[in-house]
Amino acid sequence: MPVHFECSDGVAIATIDNPPVNAIDRHVRQGLLDAMDLARTNKARRMIITGRGAVFVAGADTREFDIPPQPPHLNDVLNHLASFRIPVISAINGAALGGGLEIALASHYRIAAPRASMGLPEVTLGIVPGAGGTQRLARLIGISKAVDMIGFGKTVDADEARAMGLVDALSDDPLAAARSMDEATLKRAVPTDLRPPPASDDASVAAAMALAGRRSPSQHAPSRAIRLVAASATLPITEGLSQERETFLELRGSDQARALRHIFFSERAALSQAKQFPRPNREVATALVVGGGNMGAAIAYALATSGIAVTVIETNEEARTRAEANVSRIVEQGVSRGLLTAKEAHDIKARFGYKVGYEAVAPVDLAIEAAFEDMEVKRTIFDALAKSLPEHTILATNTSYLDVNELAEGIPVPGRFLGLHFFSPAHIMKLIEIVRGDKTSPETLGTAFALAKTLKKIPVLSGVCDGFIGNRILSRYRQAADILLLEGASPSQVDAAMRNFGMAMGPYEAQDLSGLDIAYANRRRQDLRNRTDIRYVPLADRLVEENERLGRKSGAGWYDYRNDKPLPSPLVDAQLSRASKEANIERRYIPEHEITRRVLSAMIAEATAILGEGIAQRPRDIDLVLVYGYGFPRWRGGLMHYADSLTPTAILSDIQRLAAIDPLSWSVPPLLARLAFDGLSFESLNQR
Repeated sequence: MPVHFECSDGVAIATIDNPPVNAIDRHVRQGLLDAMDLARTNKARRMIITGRGAVFVAGADTREFDIPPQPPHLNDVLNHLASFRIPVISAINGAALGGGLEIALASHYRIAAPRASMGLPEVTLGIVPGAGGTQRLARLIGISKAVDMIGFGKTVDADEARAMGLVDALSDDPLAAARSMDEATLKRAVPTDLRPPPASDDASVAAAMALAGRRSPSQHAPSRAIRLVAASATLPITEGLSQERETFLELRGSDQARALRHIFFSERAALSQAKQFPRPNREVATALVVGGGNMGAAIAYALATSGIAVTVIETNEEARTRAEANVSRIVEQGVSRGLLTAKEAHDIKARFGYKVGYEAVAPVDLAIEAAFEDMEVKRTIFDALAKSLPEHTILATNTSYLDVNELAEGIPVPGRFLGLHFFSPAHIMKLIEIVRGDKTSPETLGTAFALAKTLKKIPVLSGVCDGFIGNRILSRYRQAADILLLEGASPSQVDAAMRNFGMAMGPYEAQDLSGLDIAYANRRRQDLRNRTDIRYVPLADRLVEENERLGRKSGAGWYDYRNDKPLPSPLVDAQLSRASKEANIERRYIPEHEITRRVLSAMIAEATAILGEGIAQRPRDIDLVLVYGYGFPRWRGGLMHYADSLTPTAILSDIQRLAAIDPLSWSVPPLLARLAFDGLSFESLNQR
């Protein structure tokens, strides 16, 4: 049984034992009911609930997420617990999250271990707490702190929980403390449901609603959770619990909750991919990063904060000094933002070394180049690394677009070579594309996945193509948007349409932020203007070549900038009109829904081609890349999950219609046609 019961000397103990994280399933719920019955039968004077191992309870069993709620329901179990005539103590031995914290809230007294953490993260899955969390938490800690924890999924440590009144005491051994707690103290404990409602706090609620609107403007759960917490100040506990349960069940079946669950499970699947490769013979304990610019410094910092000793190599003394300054800047930003203590900053800096050239380089486990996107420059670097480092050293390129197989040519032991594509800023972005070359060994891939785990990043395996998964889709996204500009849309219209869809930024404001010269150099490398198999749109190239507009860093790009505020540009409008005229296109008004549908259809088509070619293993991998690397709305579940909401048949119809008008820009991916013909979804490909 997942709940073990024992009783002696009037003390009943219910130990939740459902490894690995003591998740609450129907057997645990029934076990808690049975434990209460046994405590009553044994005439216990107190009952203690604790967890086996290092976790109290880490929430609901995820295997029950997509099936109808199974009785006994947790809210019923905890309502019974809250009114139980025998005092109940939660001995919180570790993480108490979601339903785990709701168990503690329904108890009459709470003792936590110093290592314990507590939170109600349900909003991150598109739902609200469903077993009393929104009503009981505020009765313990007040409206302001409760909306912070519930509305934004904030987790607190044991010290903070004690300070705010969430737990009553701390103990290195909470079970022993609960056993020995004196009867007088226990009798004074007031059950949460009998405590008075919290004082209304309209200011905190309004501030939380405004913040939720800014952080997640299209998501339903945060604002609904905040309203429920606010209602705890005015509603009787029974009515508040009823409204909470109704809201929970409504949101549980919503499209947003399904999408967020999809991303949750996709993350878990990505982390488990390491199992398909051999476990590494050695961990990455030492690394070398070639290039200390913004990207190289951020990669080096990410390695160092994970305990890896890093040497940064530069070409000359001036560049070496600049690299050290770049790393120091990132460290100091961490301190100023409260992310690092002074000691942590000191320890991180102590893991760094800086060097000019490759002579007498100490052996390392991993070497990553982070030079600019030039094949010859990168090949020269790897020639030098191969000569300077032992053959067991893994050699990795951080290229965003270049051919990993070509970069690997001539390297001794080519099985140790791969791509590790970090996203900028590398110390913040959670995604890493692990690019498998034709000769990359399974052992090297196993080490790469282990490294991703060490760095706390989401790893996605990619094959070799121009741009891999993410940047290849990004290129198609931008091309589709540029064609809309030719036909009559403006940059601000396209940006607004994509923001309204839920993207973090539109394509043109994003280009202005990153710099138009970066994409320009990539188009030059691909020689797009001279290709006859695609539709070349000259707009962005002309802004760089003719007008020297590089984006925000030059004060003008797709937009003009005044006091750092983007404004529509008459010069860009003139370039649009000129390009449309040259292409014999009569400009027209394009409604927002058409902009959104066409851009997304283009992205889905490219992503489907990537799947069909075997560049991406599964649709969920593409979803993770777009969500974590490119600002695709998490609450839509990623690009391919969203595609299933449209259906492959509808997408095929759209693309066939567009291909009939513009065959250079549109073609039907064979995989999409097959899915539509067979009546299958993209999700079906995740099961293979």
